[in-house]
Amino acid sequence: MRWAPLVVVVLLLGLGYAFGLNEYFSLSALRQYKVSLGGFVAENPALASLVYLLAYALAVALSFPGASFLTIAGGFMFGALAGTCLAVVAATCGATLIFLIARTSLGDLLTEKAGARVQRLRQGFREEGFSYLLFLRLVPLFPFWLVNLAAALFGMRVLPYVAATAIGIVPGTFVYSYFGQGLGSALESEGSPASLELFLGFALLGVMALVPVAVRKMRRGKETEREIPS
Repeated sequence: MRWAPLVVVVLLLGLGYAFGLNEYFSLSALRQYKVSLGGFVAENPALASLVYLLAYALAVALSFPGASFLTIAGGFMFGALAGTCLAVVAATCGATLIFLIARTSLGDLLTEKAGARVQRLRQGFREEGFSYLLFLRLVPLFPFWLVNLAAALFGMRVLPYVAATAIGIVPGTFVYSYFGQGLGSALESEGSPASLELFLGFALLGVMALVPVAVRKMRRGKETEREIPS
């Protein structure tokens, strides 16, 4: 029975691809449905927020690629601030769900098969998991779904996981939401010069993309210094 939730996740993920849902996770889809999306949000703000929360949380829980797009869509539909809040709540809920599923399905198996090195990693994640995970959320060196699974398999506790996820994804989520807001302004004024918001959004996305590269270079530099004899 412990495998049942994981099997359901895999089946739903497969169905998502089979029905071509990934094709809707694109900027061209936002452009195509901008009028209907805008009208739905304007007429039913509470329902639109709820649908967005559920769709985003489900996508993250299934590890369905497209969380960045959904964050952009949130800024596009609700504005940068509201979009950020909704995306943080949804992403945290979805990440926590897949974390619990993975820990229940695979955690005990990994504990049984783990060697000494893995056991040390598990111990580190249990004792310093909040700091580890906060860094990985703030600096996206690895895919979001992979970090979710790693934290589960290395035995991180639930509350530090939720807290580090919710806090750590705020900066990146705001950047994507702000870009989505700028994109919405640009699409509303088609034919006019691109808005300042869109330019700033592009600039922030560029900075976000460079952060992991800078961190990797710093780490390599420190490793090289250790190797050079004094």
